[in-house]
Amino acid sequence: MRALVVYESLWGNTEKVARAVAAGLAGIATVDVLNSDAAPVKVDGYDLVVVGGPTHAFSMTRATTRAEAVKSHSAPHEPARGIREWLNELDRPVTAIPAIAFDTRVDKPRLPGSAAKSAKHELRSLGFETSVKQETFRVHGYEGPLLDGELERARAWADEVIATLGLNS
Repeated sequence: MRALVVYESLWGNTEKVARAVAAGLAGIATVDVLNSDAAPVKVDGYDLVVVGGPTHAFSMTRATTRAEAVKSHSAPHEPARGIREWLNELDRPVTAIPAIAFDTRVDKPRLPGSAAKSAKHELRSLGFETSVKQETFRVHGYEGPLLDGELERARAWADEVIATLGLNS
């Protein structure tokens, strides 16, 4: 089995979650972990696609929100292509590949909106099988770090996904 994990990360928190999810999947799959700038636009040949990104302005980032994060909050990395743009370029798979989505969001204040929910909607519109509920992982403030226990929760979520989708059989 092959899995593709695509993430967008400005401070490294979302990348850490992506790598924790990938570690959870590694027991049953060969996992490619790529940032959104390097992700392929064809995913045929993969048996699972995982997409994760930070929530900005109640949804997936845009070029303007990424630039603002760098300018106003000193984000160390500004992806040229976020998950929003990657999903817009992504080819429809030949068969319905299972796909899951996650996001990172500030813990306080709790704001509405979710990059994961938006990404899941886009994946479904592209023909992916999206029966697994999206997941959120919390960070302290814009920069992070992740709340205690979030990486462990990400690994556990991967186990839940494996069981829910029947990938361990």
